Amino acid sequence: MSQDVAGYIGNIGQPWQAEVSQSLHQMIHRAIPEVTERLQYGKPHYLKDGKYAAVLGTAKGWVAFTIFNAAGLNAPEGVFEPGPPERKTVKIKQGQAVDYVLLEQLLGQAASTL
Repeated sequence: MSQDVAGYIGNIGQPWQAEVSQSLHQMIHRAIPEVTERLQYGKPHYLKDGKYAAVLGTAKGWVAFTIFNAAGLNAPEGVFEPGPPERKTVKIKQGQAVDYVLLEQLLGQAASTL
């Protein structure tokens, strides 16, 4: 983990958000073993071969996780927020169950063409 990303996750004030962010971080590394990471625009960005694969960030009431290069993904209805087809974002709220296996599969699929 880069020091910047570690600092970002380590400084998350809400314990549940820190836990979700750490789990997402680990999931990203499983889905894309060769991923590189950096803090950009104040949030952890994850890249494969220099191209954006994912980003995570926290807000007051949720953790947002976005998969890039996502236009070809076949995701179940209701998982992601409405938005442009090339980006799929899920907003995880406190107490919400997270399907990390599904997110890992979708991220791996999207990153496979980067």
